[in-house]
Amino acid sequence: MILSIAGTHLARLRRDRAALVLTFILPLVFFSIFAGIFGGSSSRASTRKISVAVVDEDGTPNSRRFVQALQAEKALRVLLAPAGEKEKKGPARFDAATAEAAVREGNVTVALIVPKGFGAAPIHFGPASERPKLRILSDSSDPIASQLLSGLLQKVTMTGMPDAMAKSGMEAIDRWGGGLTPEQREKMDENLKAWRESTRETGAEGGSGDEGLVAVEVRDVLGETKKNPEVAFYAAGIGVMFLLFTAAHAGGGALIEEVESGTLDRILSTRVSMTQLLLGKLLYLVALASSQLTLMFVWGALVFGLELASHVPGFLVMTLVTAVAVSCFGLLLASVCRTRMQLVALSNLTILVMSAIGGSMFPRFLMPEKIQKVGLVTLNAWALDGFLKVFWREEPLLKLWPQVAVLLGASLVLFAIARRVARRWEVA
Repeated sequence: MILSIAGTHLARLRRDRAALVLTFILPLVFFSIFAGIFGGSSSRASTRKISVAVVDEDGTPNSRRFVQALQAEKALRVLLAPAGEKEKKGPARFDAATAEAAVREGNVTVALIVPKGFGAAPIHFGPASERPKLRILSDSSDPIASQLLSGLLQKVTMTGMPDAMAKSGMEAIDRWGGGLTPEQREKMDENLKAWRESTRETGAEGGSGDEGLVAVEVRDVLGETKKNPEVAFYAAGIGVMFLLFTAAHAGGGALIEEVESGTLDRILSTRVSMTQLLLGKLLYLVALASSQLTLMFVWGALVFGLELASHVPGFLVMTLVTAVAVSCFGLLLASVCRTRMQLVALSNLTILVMSAIGGSMFPRFLMPEKIQKVGLVTLNAWALDGFLKVFWREEPLLKLWPQVAVLLGASLVLFAIARRVARRWEVA
């Protein structure tokens, strides 16, 4: 009897394709996605590179060696000039102003300013006030980048210029230990010269030293005046994911219920065409999605200090185009499904996958580069990029045109496919 009961439930599960998908397929998909994001983090080949704009204000041989050592670091993508900008005699190199602008616009993750005097004493064993400070211009929407760069600067300075570290150490001994004789100074200079040449020819690395020998100053160029900027990211990420669920179940579910109950046949027997019916449902879903997203952002403003009042125009534009896109996606899901259970399985699978790789669950800028590119096929990624431009980077409305164009273009394609697939109900 016990085996019979268990066998009955197993037979039901085999017949229920939606339950099979939710039970076995969805966990495998999510495991694969998050294993791809986190599982390869120990491999240098899969770890995302940090884009850093470097400004060499010192211009000495030592500072140039330091920049070359940065370029050799596999964890960094060093940019010395803005992409696509060239002068007659060569590329227009970054300066402090253009590097900061690149961080503000999101073209690079961080910027590094190598100050004057750095080459004379890249590693200094004296008081902190006497050290030339490397300046990092950071975008705190990616808090890991500045921390990782700070650590790599310690490593690169000491391993890329071991002779400079030795020289600084000997100067500290000379200063604080009673002085060196002329013979000792001469011998030290000879050894340092030989070490420098050996390192240049063989690429050998020196000692690792302790962290903190290189002075680093980090400045957040975007979040300095913001009260709680991360709230906008979470509101947009979670909001878009739930908009997709709302569009799929409120709009798509209603359409399938009309099919199953025979209501759709009676509606189409009147003067209402399928196109008009889908457009009417689209209008309802857009209004519902817009209200839902507006409520979330207003709640964020009232409870968590989200700066909504100063970003209303950009917010309205992104809310409208996002609502249209997710509503068209919901209609497409409904048109390709024949039962509500199929809709539940397909919508849960696609929406959760889109949210995972599109940035709603985990920031895309922290993912490996390949997954970041894959994420661009999702509505989540483009919507989130647009909201970040509005609330984080505070860019003008014209800067939203890529996100608006992609979301509206996707809306047209999704609606056209949904209308095409829905022809089967007209024929029936």
